[in-house]
Amino acid sequence: MHVEKDRVVSFHYSLREVGGDPIEDNKGAVPMAYLHGHGNLLPALEAEMEGMAEGETRVISLPPEKAYGLRNEDAIQKVPVKHLIGTYKRLMPKMIVRVNTNKGERNASVIKAGKFMVELDMNHPFAGVALEFTVEVLNIREAQAEEIAHGHAHGDGGHHH
Repeated sequence: MHVEKDRVVSFHYSLREVGGDPIEDNKGAVPMAYLHGHGNLLPALEAEMEGMAEGETRVISLPPEKAYGLRNEDAIQKVPVKHLIGTYKRLMPKMIVRVNTNKGERNASVIKAGKFMVELDMNHPFAGVALEFTVEVLNIREAQAEEIAHGHAHGDGGHHH
């Protein structure tokens, strides 16, 4: 069986910046499971996985434009500390915080913190970064009607209701 639309794909992956050190992986853990063709992964990663077979491993490199986008220097903002979601004992540079925006809650990275204001980088942490995924497809199965209706995989490694 091969990776194609409306199939649930379980896989292990490792992620690194191209030419850099590992960032994360799920080897030795529950494989990630997703419903192919339903926008559950980065579109370029999903496209590169199309046609892979069970047991196949592939190294997939994505430039920033096809991963999390280019950095937007206009995404640096000063906001009142009261707009942060949750309580933080001490805000430190590079700390990830949740913030209320006019588009809902978002993660942001602290650049500089003051008593009443905090300077935040609203870019995704991987914006502007070329990424390399090593993907090992472990299992492929036909999706259940309920999974297709919900638009995501259910069960281990997938979504739980």
